Amino acid sequence: MVEIKSSKLALDSLCIYRNLLKDPVIEKLKALLEYICLDEKQLSSTINLYNDFLYSLLQTDADSLEDYIAEKIIFDENSFSKNVHKNESDKKKALIKRAVASDFGNLQMLATLDSRNIKNYLMEYFNEEEFKYILEKLQDWQVKCEYMDTEAYPKNIRSIKEKLFISNRWGDLTNELQTFHRQYGCGLFAEFRAFVWEHSEGKGHFIGVKNPDPVELEDLIGYEDQRQVIIENTVQFLKGFAANNVLLHGDRGTGKSSTVKAILNKYYKDGLRMIEVPKARLTDFPDIIRNLKERPQRFIIFVDDLVFGDDEESYTALKAILEGGLENKSSNILIYATSNRRHLVKEYFNERPGIGEEVHAGDSVQEKLSLADRFGINVVFSSPDQKKFLEIVDGIAAKRNLNMDKETLHREAKKWELWYNGRSARTARQFVDWIEGHSRINS
Repeated sequence: MVEIKSSKLALDSLCIYRNLLKDPVIEKLKALLEYICLDEKQLSSTINLYNDFLYSLLQTDADSLEDYIAEKIIFDENSFSKNVHKNESDKKKALIKRAVASDFGNLQMLATLDSRNIKNYLMEYFNEEEFKYILEKLQDWQVKCEYMDTEAYPKNIRSIKEKLFISNRWGDLTNELQTFHRQYGCGLFAEFRAFVWEHSEGKGHFIGVKNPDPVELEDLIGYEDQRQVIIENTVQFLKGFAANNVLLHGDRGTGKSSTVKAILNKYYKDGLRMIEVPKARLTDFPDIIRNLKERPQRFIIFVDDLVFGDDEESYTALKAILEGGLENKSSNILIYATSNRRHLVKEYFNERPGIGEEVHAGDSVQEKLSLADRFGINVVFSSPDQKKFLEIVDGIAAKRNLNMDKETLHREAKKWELWYNGRSARTARQFVDWIEGHSRINS
């Protein structure tokens, strides 16, 4: 009973990490402990609360109670994790660190709570109950973490979790957590590298992408010069130097979107994060900036397949963003957009000078056509000629270790681009996918 009461008091004593009391799993654990600590208990209520907690824990990806609580510590947003990069008085910093160390000790006590001790106490308490045997059948939860999926987390998160798992005193790890948050941030932005901006109940918010597109720069064949321009701009940005918003435009299937995603996978360990914003939500950009501008990471706002119809509100929003007004300017945010069009706003024949009713119609046309120029860097991805197309096919085939006579490979590739989508990097990859499978089935 001492362990149970101590665990309950440990939860009550949380200060900096008090947000965790609202976590659905910990909330159910707290309800179980509070009920067990009552003088009078009912067997059915006890069993329900026990299984409510265990069900919630098993619904998570955590391997154990320790694993779950360690992850909550790493990703919690609070006055410690959010403000490690800010200048504060020494007295306040010392106060927060002492409170954090105390919270870590309390959370470690909770993480080591053994279900068998709870069951043993309950079987003693309900000793005279006819159905106490049901308590014996309650499933035990795993306390210590015995396995960690190394593929599920980047190296920096694995490292800090492993330190928690092997430490007997979590309170001594305050400096390690402080360093982690200073380098990688906290909350969603420490946990994920890619996000989408979505709306629910009339409010915008970030949704972490658990399994983003794994494409790597090394996987992309061709267009090396174009990618080098984008890479250099991104590196400047990550180093804190002046950098430009980028528009990648050109023919479909040439790897524009894949290039942007590969940039993220290359540099997320250096603090790069990416937010995909639908064109219709560009009017939310001031809200997005307010959420990002105080964070230590660097963010690329990714807008895919960008094109505007006439009089769209999001066109005005993007223009304001690119022009960099006070509300729309932050040194840790850039925009990378892709489009199949050089001119991002549709132009109609009746807008040509001398056709419409506007006196200065030419000015309106030029304003629309100049939107792309407001991006600092324009990179063109054009469809390859046949020679380049075959070079891309050869490159992809070599990466797949596809041993095939080059003459046969080229002959089939030419047929494929005629039958299907024309020449592009995407068509080349689709062709290699097909011929790889076809050759193995028939081998």
